Parts: sequence; C-alpha cells; structure tokens
Amino acid sequence: MTQATPRGRARPARRLTLTEDVYETIKTLVMDHVLPPSERVNIDALARELDVSPTPVREALARLEADGLMHKRPLVGYTTTPLLTRAEFDDLFDVRLLLECAAAARAAANASADDRMRISTETNASVGVEAGDGYRRHAAFTAQDARFHDLITEVAGSPLLRDAITRLHAHLHLHRLYFPVAQATDTITEHQHIAAAIALGDPDAAAAAMRDHLTASRQRHLPAFDQMPPEDGPATAV
Repeated sequence: MTQATPRGRARPARRLTLTEDVYETIKTLVMDHVLPPSERVNIDALARELDVSPTPVREALARLEADGLMHKRPLVGYTTTPLLTRAEFDDLFDVRLLLECAAAARAAANASADDRMRISTETNASVGVEAGDGYRRHAAFTAQDARFHDLITEVAGSPLLRDAITRLHAHLHLHRLYFPVAQATDTITEHQHIAAAIALGDPDAAAAAMRDHLTASRQRHLPAFDQMPPEDGPATAV
C-alpha cells in the first residue's frame, strides 16, 4: 500500500489495485491528520498529488463517507469529519454498551458450533501493533478489532442490531482520535473472555464480558482528552 512520507506528503499510488490503493492512501492521510479534521478536500489537487485521475479519488471519498470519515455537502464537496468531542465520545460508548452487550448475549444464545469456531479463530488471530508511527502501525490491529466485534453482531442474528452497530464506525473514530498502543494486549485478552462466554453458551457472562471490555476501552481512550477542556476537543491524536 502507498504510505505517507515522513514529511506528510503522499507518494504516487501504484497502478496495481489502483482503486483500493487510492482508498487506503487517503484513509491513512485522514487517520494521520495529514488531511486535518474538518478540512475541505480538493479532489483535483489530491489526484495530482497521488498521480491518478480524479475518478478513483472520488470513489475513495465516497467509501470514506460510508466509513464516517468524510462528509459530502452540496456545492461544497467533501470535507473530513471532525474528531469526536468528549460529549460525543461518551455518547458513543453509552450507545455501544447498550447495543454490543445485547449483541454478545444474543450471540451466546444463538451461536452454532461453526459460529463458536469462527469467533475463536478470529479472537486468536495473531495481529499486533507494528513498529513505526501513525495509522499504518496499527491498521491491521484496528481492522481485526472491528472484525471481531462485527462477527459478534453477525452471530447475534439481528440484521437491525448489526446495522446499528456498524453505522457507529466506532473503531475508526476512536483510533483516529487516539490509539492506546501500550494496552493492545489488554484488548486481545478481553476479546478472549467474550469468546469464552459465547463458547459456553452463557448470555449473561457474554454480556458482562462485553461490558467489561467496553468499559476498559473507554478508560484506555480517555488520555485523548487529558490536556484540554472537553469543549476544545482531544489533545492527542495518532
């Protein structure tokens, strides 16, 4: 994948798998704040910088809008979304606690033997945080984290519940805000507790394990707000 240079400029995208490469490149620029929050995106300028036509850039921006990382407004075009405020951060976790604990309980009640195996396999996948700086170092970890939570909602068996959780785009919003590198192994351990409760077919234990995980995750992300008043937004970002 194409990566931003140390000076924050984007290298030209490779011609192989062009559409995906442009998407991942722009996504990285957003996650690393090279394209700052609430910044208007100039499609033609970005296409020149990536050495591609505007078409794959537009396609990438449309996907990023679906990811919750871009807004599109008539006569204005695309702008990057703002970072979560402290109030939005708290609201996000309150909603996650309501939805994802219910999803974990339903998954424990509904999981087939194959479902339990898939959850166990995803939980035990060896994905860590790489050396280096910025989003690229934890992109694989973020994707695996999101896959685990999505699999729980899939197994829960409620398309409406899964859609509501997916639309939060929680992992991208949180890891754009701040990534708690030192506690990555804690996340893996917490996922294992959730998976174990689902494997046992214990809805109460699965909901409790998910609640413990989300409560701990909330605490891990709070350093983003330590240096500024809540209304001013996060002080730290990856």
